[in-house]
Formats: sequence, C-alpha cells, structure tokens
Amino acid sequence: MTRLPSLAAAAVAILAGWAGIAPARADELVMVEAKGCPWCAKWHREIGPIYPKTAEGRRLPLRVVRMDTLPPDLRFLQNLRYAPTFVAVRCGREAGRITGYGGDDMFWGELGEIVRKLRPTC
Repeated sequence: MTRLPSLAAAAVAILAGWAGIAPARADELVMVEAKGCPWCAKWHREIGPIYPKTAEGRRLPLRVVRMDTLPPDLRFLQNLRYAPTFVAVRCGREAGRITGYGGDDMFWGELGEIVRKLRPTC
C-alpha cells in the first residue's frame, strides 16, 4: 500500500511529460519579459551575470519566459502587463512579485523582502 501513491505520482508525471505539460518548478524566480524591452535588457546587463551567484539566486533560480508565449505550467500567473515582471514561485504558486525594474538597489530590496517572507515548506 505504501508504494501506491508513489506509483500514481510517477504515472502522472510520465503522462504530463508525454502531454507536454511540465509542472512548475518548486522554487524559482520567473522573469517575464517582452521582445524589445529596454528595462529587461538593462536588468540582464546589471543583474543577470551576478544573480545566480547570490543567496537569492541560489534560493530562487531564475527562469526567463516571454510574456507573449507563457508556458502552460505558468498560466496561473495573472495580470502580467508590464515587462519585466519578476514572480517568485513557491510550490507552484505565486509567492511575491516585482513589477518593473527600477535599478539594482530597488530590485535587491524588493527581492529581499519576498525571500524573507517565503515559507520554509509547501
């Protein structure tokens, strides 16, 4: 009996993979950008190279997606009107959001607040 839930979960994961539906990663920072967005390009220049090396980057690995082609596993995200928008995803749900990029100080300050408020478990 104890094996049944794990077998069922494995079957669901396999079927989802065949259907092209991947579940949202447990913890990530999703950067939603738009084609030709100058603020997105500025973020990539100023923050992009160092982000994965930071504690925040290790806690919330970056995933970049396009606003006009949002992947199926992120369709739960609503009101994406401005680029860039950064969404902290925890356990498949939105856990915090930064709309726009107003410079490195503002970004790190807002992201720090989001990370501090994350619950340790799902």
